[in-house]
Amino acid sequence: MTSRPSSALRFGMLGAARIAPAALVRPAREVAGALLRAVAARDGERARAFAAKHGIPVVHTSYEALLADPELDAVYNPLPNGLHGVWTMRALRAGKHVLCEKPFTANAEEAHAVAAVAKQTGRFVMEAFHWRYHPLAARMLEILASGEIGELRHVEAHLCAPLLNTKDIRYREDLAGGAAMDMGCYVLHFVRTLGGAEPRVTAAKPKLLAPGVDRAMDIALAFPSGATGRAVCSMLSWRVIDASGRIEGTRGRMRILNPWAPHLLHRLRVETPAGSRSERVPGRATYTHQLEAFVRAVREGAPVPTGADDAIANMTLIDAAYRAAGLEPRAPSPA
Repeated sequence: MTSRPSSALRFGMLGAARIAPAALVRPAREVAGALLRAVAARDGERARAFAAKHGIPVVHTSYEALLADPELDAVYNPLPNGLHGVWTMRALRAGKHVLCEKPFTANAEEAHAVAAVAKQTGRFVMEAFHWRYHPLAARMLEILASGEIGELRHVEAHLCAPLLNTKDIRYREDLAGGAAMDMGCYVLHFVRTLGGAEPRVTAAKPKLLAPGVDRAMDIALAFPSGATGRAVCSMLSWRVIDASGRIEGTRGRMRILNPWAPHLLHRLRVETPAGSRSERVPGRATYTHQLEAFVRAVREGAPVPTGADDAIANMTLIDAAYRAAGLEPRAPSPA
């Protein structure tokens, strides 16, 4: 375990979410500038069990108590989608910096509200698109900027994995669930990032689990340059497993296997008339890189690619996809 300086950013965590061990617990053991000090859950027994298992010293039996803890500098928010916005704003108003799980909020209007509160309070807020912090993301952007594959013509991303439990909170409309919110936020973020500009949605074809609840969506996009995009996401469809990206240029193409968790497995392949090659970009877990970036942003004012402005743009695109699919954008949940 890395030793902790006295200036380490002290984190509290809202809820004992399944993602938390990978997203914060283990990274906090590796990043010297971070210390996971407290956890809160509405189920006190669950919070105590989680804390005991992961060596977290402080347990709060309510979210409000955690936000009021003067020993905490920052909050990690992995609550259900519909609760991201309200509890992020409450944390900011309590004087805490916030690392908020994706999607940033239930919709773009709420994302604007969170950004306004962050500005008013002078606290830092960041959306947890961890893939963006792995060196693979920088390498993909470097290749595009080099002109090796020419001018952008098409960028596409797929993230499909089976979520067979249809009672899972990610399918609940009252918690701002749906495929476009869960896996779709990743593929849209990838298309925006690699496209280098903000696209617009031209069409969206959903597959529904229930009225208003998408289990899959295929989204067509257009960039101001004339380039096109496509974002495919699924939690339950014939496309069982697919985690990939593809960028077509005027002089070649780039293909990426698993840009979302490249520390587990990935391959970057570049094909041009001059030949083809495969690359693997070394790096630690995406979540570790992400936590380091968050700490630097708070302590040093270092810029990040997934701050509030980027989050607003991504939520705006998600809202547009829902409208193009004939569905309503998600709504915040009661706190």
